[in-house]
Amino acid sequence: MLTRVVWSPALLGYDFGPGHPMTPVRLDLTFRLAAELGVLDADGVTLVGAEPASDEVLATAHDPAYVAAVQRASATGRPDPSHGLGTADDPCFPGMHEAAARIVTGSVEAADALWSGEALHAVNIAGGMHHAMRTNAAGFCIYNDAVAAIRRLLDAGAQRVAYVDLDAHHGDGVEAAFWDDPRVLTVSVHESGLTLFPGTGHPTDVGGPHARGTVVNVAVPAGTSDTRWLRAVDAVALTVARAFAPEVLVTQHGCDAHGQDPLTHLDVSVDAQRAAMERVHALAHDVCAGRWLALGGGGYAVTQVVPRVWTHLLAIAAHVPIDVGTPVPEGFAEHVRLITSGGETPATMGDGEPLRAPRGWGEGYDPHDDVDRVILAARRAVFEWHDLDPLYD
Repeated sequence: MLTRVVWSPALLGYDFGPGHPMTPVRLDLTFRLAAELGVLDADGVTLVGAEPASDEVLATAHDPAYVAAVQRASATGRPDPSHGLGTADDPCFPGMHEAAARIVTGSVEAADALWSGEALHAVNIAGGMHHAMRTNAAGFCIYNDAVAAIRRLLDAGAQRVAYVDLDAHHGDGVEAAFWDDPRVLTVSVHESGLTLFPGTGHPTDVGGPHARGTVVNVAVPAGTSDTRWLRAVDAVALTVARAFAPEVLVTQHGCDAHGQDPLTHLDVSVDAQRAAMERVHALAHDVCAGRWLALGGGGYAVTQVVPRVWTHLLAIAAHVPIDVGTPVPEGFAEHVRLITSGGETPATMGDGEPLRAPRGWGEGYDPHDDVDRVILAARRAVFEWHDLDPLYD
């Protein structure tokens, strides 16, 4: 098997109810679009379902008392604010435990397949629940599948795992889990906590006493768009991940950095997000013998953005990349019109504007550019821990 794709209609059960931004329609539309473009039929692509994870597996990422609290809230519907359950962000719903645990299995079994050599790449679009903490839910996330997957890799013998998070929100739950573990590099490129939940992810946060330099944060300002965002990805995230030399690369591709996303304040096009995916894919082949686990995450422009971005992710992982000028299939567009009472989709798989390549960091730093200042702050905070020069490498 070349590319393992986690998908089953059962994953649509992760549903906080009408009006909640984390609607499972995001997944359904993504796989409809990918299917119409032939991605799921590409050579070497295998679709696999996922059963709910056992309590033992969940305990690798969460306190057993928290897992029990989720099970109670799932069965009774009663809020448990002490564990972040029953809030506006994370309302209780019937079957919540099983639905969230199913996502964990998808990522953990994908990690197993990568480590055993059964798969070269693996994608779990339903995954990327990066805000869930060891003892509480947060930010639409009940169980943290990324943490469980990385723990599975470490338990299987991996010595170095890099986690790169490109969601508009800081990957706080994954960072917290591995704060003092030198075997795991966590890198998050996100909108500044001054303007966006969860308000964390500062460049001076560099990891615990046994793992200095393994926590990396690039907190770009609101309004950051394509070229400057890609410059941050290149100059910090990919540079430090390459220097860390991981055996497995785990990436989170929440697509809420897009300018049309209703919950965030960045302006990163489909085209730029696709370009970042191509970069991390190349990095996996360069340093990890191809072992790449790609996860979904946020993304709330449900018909306009999410299906296109995640279809690009699936296509890149399947080694059948889709050109941004490719027309969106009429069958998909008709389905969107049907479920939205006439809503239209974009005409093509990109946003239509030429994507300019960012300047390399070695071409010079602009002290008057607010993104360059953020990049330099992140590099100064951690690069020397990796034998990198923050000004020139």
